[in-house]
Amino acid sequence: MKHLKHILISLLLVVMSTVLFVGCGSKTTTMTDRAGNEFTTPKKMEKIISTAPSNTEILVGLGLGDKLIAIDKYSDDIEGINKDITKIDFRNPDAEAIIGLEPDIVIASGHNQEGSEDPFKVIKDAGITVVYLPSSESIEGIYEDIDFLSKLTGTESEGKKIVDEMKSEVDKIKETASTIKDKKKVYFEIGSTPSLYSFGSKTFLNEMLETIGAENVFAKEEGWISPSEESVISANPDVILTNEGYIENATDAIKKRPGFENVNAVKNNKVFLVDKNTTSRGSQNIVKALKEMARDIYPDEYKE
Repeated sequence: MKHLKHILISLLLVVMSTVLFVGCGSKTTTMTDRAGNEFTTPKKMEKIISTAPSNTEILVGLGLGDKLIAIDKYSDDIEGINKDITKIDFRNPDAEAIIGLEPDIVIASGHNQEGSEDPFKVIKDAGITVVYLPSSESIEGIYEDIDFLSKLTGTESEGKKIVDEMKSEVDKIKETASTIKDKKKVYFEIGSTPSLYSFGSKTFLNEMLETIGAENVFAKEEGWISPSEESVISANPDVILTNEGYIENATDAIKKRPGFENVNAVKNNKVFLVDKNTTSRGSQNIVKALKEMARDIYPDEYKE
């Protein structure tokens, strides 16, 4: 009986140790982030800090809104997060404050880094995992961002569902775009002060215009650009879109610029304000932006 008792006690200890081990979530693995940096995943993923709205939107979409303990100040309008959540200026991150929150992981963005210096080095040195997602230049890149975050956080099924739904909607838009013969020339203005701000190729916004079946008047340029007013007038766009939300009546300001009265978009009253968040954040919500832009540019073709 004593021998049997010892066996039972030993088995019980093994079971308890296994439960405790699994319960602590102590399994780690090595991954590579979207910037190409190798890192070790944290033992648990209960306390997450997001440093950019695009990442915050993806995390919320994956059902992780309740895991966020701090966000950047531009993410405060995103539905699905606690309105009293800590907000941090990640242009000048307070390493001591971030470490004090004891996060399991920091999801960082390419927007947080200027030059070669790592703004989160002190946080990494404190033993906190930091992963980077550079600003994606394409819709495919956004799919990959979602896939990466879903694998990192153990929400693969949710991530696959989001990407599959996005691809389905994009395919429908592409199908309509393939029937458009008279392609509209579009100028998309992101900012106007102190100078005009737009984009060329190798940006997800340029790809979005192409997906709709339109032509970016600055497609021959590359990346984010600052065109002159004269170059916009010379390009003579059929439609002008702007997502500038920092000034009142952004569309009226465009129409009143000297020389713009001769631009087709202004003459035909085809100057539209589009939602700033969906058109500037590389997340699943670009589908909403695609639909809004499509209806403004081609109201007869995109009626949904």
